[in-house]
Amino acid sequence: MTTAKTATLGGIEAHPLDKYLELGEDEISERISVARRRLGTRAVILGHHYQRDDVICHSDLQGDSFKLSEQASQRPEAEYIVFCGVHFMAESADILSGRHQQVILPDLAAGCSMADMASLDQVETAWEQMHSIGIDDLLPVTYMNSTAAIKSFCGRQGGVVCTSSNALPLFKWAFSQSSKLFFFPDEHLGRNTGLRYGIPLDEMVVWDPRLELGGNDVEQLRRARIILWKGFCSVHGRFLPRHVDERRAEFPGIKVIVHPECRYDVVEKADLNGSTEFIIKVLAEAPAGSRWAVGTEVNLVNRLANLHPDKLITLLAPDLCMCATMFRIAPQNLLWALENLVDHHVVNQIRVDEETARWARVALDRMLAIH
Repeated sequence: MTTAKTATLGGIEAHPLDKYLELGEDEISERISVARRRLGTRAVILGHHYQRDDVICHSDLQGDSFKLSEQASQRPEAEYIVFCGVHFMAESADILSGRHQQVILPDLAAGCSMADMASLDQVETAWEQMHSIGIDDLLPVTYMNSTAAIKSFCGRQGGVVCTSSNALPLFKWAFSQSSKLFFFPDEHLGRNTGLRYGIPLDEMVVWDPRLELGGNDVEQLRRARIILWKGFCSVHGRFLPRHVDERRAEFPGIKVIVHPECRYDVVEKADLNGSTEFIIKVLAEAPAGSRWAVGTEVNLVNRLANLHPDKLITLLAPDLCMCATMFRIAPQNLLWALENLVDHHVVNQIRVDEETARWARVALDRMLAIH
């Protein structure tokens, strides 16, 4: 279970958010800088790659969700970890950080639709249904983009967490432990990784939690080597094969690079696919004059285009694609959180209960030991 709370000092209420909503951009930016100076090393601000520019410019560290959580855990002097990302990321930071550290999510409405597609109740029900038909040799693998409760489930059941960058070695380990994998919550990353590992499509099935046996018959489930949860990223799931064709027609010779959360038929058409960090590295090292269509979140793509003006870097689908929940964290939210910390008010603290955190840490430690 995860809780979010606001702590007060001496019974004095924290500053209300509404007074921040109509401040001008320059005042907000200046006051954030002042608050950061006053907090010093007592606070560290984390900015996910998909975060909007007017927030990430104030961050101390940038990266993907797991990299940021790891980096925060290496800042023991920071009493406060202000995570400009989404809810599951703040949970991971709380699990990996020290007991003396407090994790703050500037807007509690910043969630992840993919993580929300697999609840603990749904996963436990699926697990029980599969065991009821004799599927016992089954290992759960959850993507980092999942709730703490799901990570904890994997820890209790001998499973593991993976990221988009280490999914393949984690699959290799998992198949050394079991003949079948149950992968959630992103079916596309699971399918694309399974194919890279050498599992054919006809040995994978999709589990729809709304249907009995996930919409499969008993024989399909017994024959499958990978059971994929019916979930997806609301950003990457919107890229289509036609977007690849259209970009190639518009820019002959352009290279297409996409995230493995994209659909299988998009990944198959692309030249390269890989994690956010992989995409950043490839584009940084690409030769001047090269041209790239990138299938990932628009804030990152625009940032990369500005960082590398010697290359053409464009979004794979011009009418897509922003992470709407990540966008909820605005400079106003960040300022509100920081100024409250200056005045000893901890707002929107994310705290994973000890039992959930303990087993989630087991699944994360398994990942680190293997990777």
